[in-house]
Amino acid sequence: MEMTFRWYGDNDPVTLKYIKQIPKMAGIVSAIYDIPVGEPWPMDKIIELKNKIEAEGLKLSVIESVPVHEDIKLGKSTRNQYIENYKTTIRRLGEAGIKVVCYNFMPVFDWTRTDLEYQLPDGSTALIFNENMVEKMDPSTGELSLPGWDTSYTKESMKALLDEYKEIDEEKLWGNLEYFLKEIIPVAEESDVKMAIHPDDPPWCIFGLPRIITKEENLERFLSLVDNPYNGLTLCSGSLGVSKDNDMARLVRKFGKKIHFAHTRNVKITGPKSFEEAAHPSEYGSLDIVEILKAYHEVGFDGPMRPDHGRMIWGEEGKPGYGLYDRALGAMYLTGIWETLEKTKK
Repeated sequence: MEMTFRWYGDNDPVTLKYIKQIPKMAGIVSAIYDIPVGEPWPMDKIIELKNKIEAEGLKLSVIESVPVHEDIKLGKSTRNQYIENYKTTIRRLGEAGIKVVCYNFMPVFDWTRTDLEYQLPDGSTALIFNENMVEKMDPSTGELSLPGWDTSYTKESMKALLDEYKEIDEEKLWGNLEYFLKEIIPVAEESDVKMAIHPDDPPWCIFGLPRIITKEENLERFLSLVDNPYNGLTLCSGSLGVSKDNDMARLVRKFGKKIHFAHTRNVKITGPKSFEEAAHPSEYGSLDIVEILKAYHEVGFDGPMRPDHGRMIWGEEGKPGYGLYDRALGAMYLTGIWETLEKTKK
């Protein structure tokens, strides 16, 4: 297992120098954030990012993410050009030595939360999702926003996009995903880049939009669309784990080598479709992190793993969910469990 850390580039208050000081930290998960969605990434920017990370003695382990244009998800006639651009980016990442690309196929909205600074009993703050709050919201009005949304949408363009998705149900979305995969996975194989889809976060429909990467049977279906070692998963316990129907340790054991990237963190389920992001140790949430790590160890997982989100603690200010301190604690918790599993095995 290779421990990694998400870094948002030069504007991230968490610097590479700080990340490097976390024991056992080997890799960086990052992306290029100033390229419009759907445009190919310039080779010089990819190399610049890689060199900047390597100059600090770290490795660019994963690109998270290369966003998929909405026209591809909608299956519009314009999708082919965006897919060709996506292929160009994959080829360039492969040339730069990048081995894993994380992406998602969530319509319109990326990961979604209703509060970025919910105060937990210990005084720390965390991201939460409250089903009742979401039910009262109407994104077509343009009068609200949630973390994870593309803020470039105007009220009019958001309404138009949501109207287009009224014609897309789960089966049509599956078809559009299959079309995309059949185009890009051969290119990923040629480029030696493993594609790792991220689960929908949260793993259920919001605002009437279909979401399909949500549970065990859907992960099976996804992998069967293109049966290729380069078509795999980003298994995120913080996404799939908020549903009691998903046994994370079972999913790890079942999908094994199809897991190209691991997001490992804890969540506390507070309702049928509500949850809080918690400290990493098992007792603070609803997931058995030790059992999940045991499962990764049993299947011989040797890919990148990151502690994913964290609380804001010790007065730290920064990007919600992506502070330094709690994610560093999470990384040490995970590597401590892993070292114990390694020594017990020997």
